Amino acid sequence: MERGRLTKKERHELILSEVRRSASIRISKLARRIGVAGETIRRDLIELGEAGLLNRTYGGATISLVTSEPAISERGLTMVEERARIGRGAAGLIEKGQIVMIDGGSTTYEVARNLSQLARNLTVITNSTGVASVTGANPTFRVILCPGTYDSREGSVLGEDTVEFVRRYNADIAIIGASGLTVDGPNDMITGAAAVKRAMISRALSTMLVVTNDKFGRASLERVCALGDIADIVTDDEPQVELRAAIEEAGTELHVFAGN
Repeated sequence: MERGRLTKKERHELILSEVRRSASIRISKLARRIGVAGETIRRDLIELGEAGLLNRTYGGATISLVTSEPAISERGLTMVEERARIGRGAAGLIEKGQIVMIDGGSTTYEVARNLSQLARNLTVITNSTGVASVTGANPTFRVILCPGTYDSREGSVLGEDTVEFVRRYNADIAIIGASGLTVDGPNDMITGAAAVKRAMISRALSTMLVVTNDKFGRASLERVCALGDIADIVTDDEPQVELRAAIEEAGTELHVFAGN
């Protein structure tokens, strides 16, 4: 069937869908499926590859997939300046007296650390022992730590008890991190962590995603939500063109706190 009238964005979505379905696929097969010339597909694959959304191979492509992630203690040693800028920027967007849910992660910890230096009279609900500890040092904060099964690699509690506990509360904002961010939305390598993020999103009036630029274009095991479910993305650098366009189309506000 001839599909040459598709827009570039529609072609890209179809290509990504086909690559995900097949894990890897040839240019010739993509051209037949989508109904355009092989050269058009080749150009599309170059753009998608530059955006980090797939890996180009000789004559085709494979999906770019994150299959593992270092422990939080190891992640805390990388992208230090970038996470510090994100932490300061995100903390500045939180208003006094708000109820804030914060999930576990090295970047969300930086947000919590910066929040703890401000007298904001916040109520903080978290599944992270690190976030609870650093925010609990602020006497104007009320900190509620979720129950659950402790994951030492993540420094957080996870599981059904955690999710059910989160669902008891209402919040003004949920601050979440992610293993990766693509045009499909934020994703996470750990199923239990993704479940907690979704629970927080469902109970908050607004959601803020905090991610360093190395997460752009990375796809991992589980999709957390759509870009349209995120009100604000706070990061340290501009996303690739394809991802930036998807963020704008979703109506999500992008806050970039870049270095000098």
